[in-house]
Amino acid sequence: MKIKKPTILKYVLEIMLIIMLSFIYYLNIPIRTPKVFYVQEGSINKIIAQMKSKKYDISKLDAILLRFIGSPQSGWINIGTTRNTKADFLYKLTRAKAALQKVTLIPGETSYIFLRQLASNLQLDIKKLEREYFKQVPVKEGAFVPDTYMIPLGITEQKLIQVLLKVSYKRMKAFSIKIFGKYNQKKWFQYVAIASIIQKESANEKEMALISSVIHNRIKKGMKLQMDGTLNYGKYSHVKVTPYRIRNDKSIFNTYLYKGVPSIPVCNVSFNAIRAAIFPAKTNYLYFMKNSRGVHDFSCNYSTHLYNIKHATK
Repeated sequence: MKIKKPTILKYVLEIMLIIMLSFIYYLNIPIRTPKVFYVQEGSINKIIAQMKSKKYDISKLDAILLRFIGSPQSGWINIGTTRNTKADFLYKLTRAKAALQKVTLIPGETSYIFLRQLASNLQLDIKKLEREYFKQVPVKEGAFVPDTYMIPLGITEQKLIQVLLKVSYKRMKAFSIKIFGKYNQKKWFQYVAIASIIQKESANEKEMALISSVIHNRIKKGMKLQMDGTLNYGKYSHVKVTPYRIRNDKSIFNTYLYKGVPSIPVCNVSFNAIRAAIFPAKTNYLYFMKNSRGVHDFSCNYSTHLYNIKHATK
């Protein structure tokens, strides 16, 4: 028995209609992703694999569709909302780019001040930002590498801290491996703690190894460090240290009160300061005093130090 041509045509049309409806249904399936996320460079298949690894609801069919729609943008993407249809998501993936805001962390700045700078520039919630910071960092201070960062507008507080720490740890580990051949987090942040004092006290990079030598020499002799810079911690980053603060500040950062280097770094530090902490200059210096030229005079004994103080105040 022969099937009539109209019947075959009707059958084909029905199949095509089912496929079309299924295709339309698929494109309207909702997908949840972060509003702002990073897309690595590479082939469409590599990008799809990256998204699947992040638990985004992406399939091989999406890779096929992207070959018709266009190649995804690489870098930070801002798709505007956390919930889109598949069609909207794939289209935005090929068209959207995140606006970037430049934020600079200067060497010697505290995380307390930097977090407020981030919150202001990126319109983020400072309480959420601090909560995420203390949740993710291994130490309360000194976890960021000073640099200029290009941050996408619309990024969440959680993701921002995650990104900054990932970049910072990668650079810290690379620097540690270059010097020591390995990275030991506990040992590393002990050097960061010393470097943070060097960063606060040094007038310039040339002085860093000399300041470091004073710190190491005083520790070897069992002397208190007695350095004002350690009291420029947290919210006091830019506050002048007064005799009242020296007498009344009971925090671990008061090196007039306690011996040794504070267990927590005072601030975020440059790699030059860390290098100086690891490789102090070979001196007998125990004292230093800022002179009228804005740099320090170093001395081995207290009488010379008193002379430098008197000379500087004339």
